[in-house]
Amino acid sequence: MVQAGGLTAAWWACDRLVRALALPVPGGILALALLLGLLLSGWLPADLVRRGAGGLLDHMVLFFVPAVMALLNHPEWLGLVGLKILLAIVLGTLAVMVGTGWVVELCFRWTADHAA
Repeated sequence: MVQAGGLTAAWWACDRLVRALALPVPGGILALALLLGLLLSGWLPADLVRRGAGGLLDHMVLFFVPAVMALLNHPEWLGLVGLKILLAIVLGTLAVMVGTGWVVELCFRWTADHAA
């Protein structure tokens, strides 16, 4: 519980910093970057956040309840409008996956060409 509180406090502090400095990035992203940097540098051992992060991940489904409940307020999403939205989501996801795979493949080829 204390670990989850620490993660939440880091998010809150970074959110306040982003607002104070008018940075063009969400506070949560800054907090994740800071946490990743601390973990990779070894200044923050993974064991100190493992239980808190695991607890948050275990209850992640609760964060999606409001999105599912929106269907009760918008039954039109279960018809043609919803099908169009679903198609846009699927095509967008596929485009991102293909684009990412293509860029990674190009980077691997470039690295292999320049390593030899």
